[in-house]
Amino acid sequence: MSIKIIVAAHKKYWMPADPVYLPVHVGAEGKASIGYTPDNTGDNISSKNPHFCELTGLYWAWKNLDADYLGLVHYRRYFTRKEVHNIEAKKDQILTEKEWQQLLAEHPVIVPDKRKYYIETNRSHYNHAHHREGLDVTEQIIKEQCPEYLPAFEKVMNRTWAHMFNMFVMRHDLYNDYMQWMFSILFELERRVDITGWDTYESRIYGFVSELLLDVWLEYNHIDYAEQNVSFMEKQDWIKKGGAFLKRKIFGR
Repeated sequence: MSIKIIVAAHKKYWMPADPVYLPVHVGAEGKASIGYTPDNTGDNISSKNPHFCELTGLYWAWKNLDADYLGLVHYRRYFTRKEVHNIEAKKDQILTEKEWQQLLAEHPVIVPDKRKYYIETNRSHYNHAHHREGLDVTEQIIKEQCPEYLPAFEKVMNRTWAHMFNMFVMRHDLYNDYMQWMFSILFELERRVDITGWDTYESRIYGFVSELLLDVWLEYNHIDYAEQNVSFMEKQDWIKKGGAFLKRKIFGR
């Protein structure tokens, strides 16, 4: 079983030594080398990184890597055995190649534990946090391109939880199917939505939308998946994050 998990990074950072992980410089086009594999070789969309975020790494892996299983984590966010509070201890909790082999022998797809919103649906949370065109136009594209997915889309939009971060590890054939489906929608979304004048954060629309498309694809195709803990490698200000959440809920984006 060959497994390759890219670590999406845009700057030099600590990286795990386990050979299952491949640090990839996402958005490498036009940038100085940071010593990681750049995502602007072969068939690539590296120049789209300001708007597609880590998806340029997913696309590069899809077109340029050959392994039985492919996946993505972030330079500050990894799948781990369990949550601990010490940053150095978190590094020791990152899953090893052997552990990945054991997990993937039981399930063809591994995704993060659910992120739960409780008082909001995925759709209302997205619309409070971002320009609503992202999901509205995506829904229209699905109606036109693959209407059989529409019930799954509506079901996911009405949930109060999702598998976020565009993090997953998948069997190669499933990875290929998901990439084809997802990028066909996102490239059409790119053609239809004019993001001129949007700020740097909001212009990452395709990365934001894709986080929810994963669950739509899993739901429609009845994919057998398992959830795994995800740890953030730096301290987080939960008071600030919670305050921002409530502010969006009360006042909107």
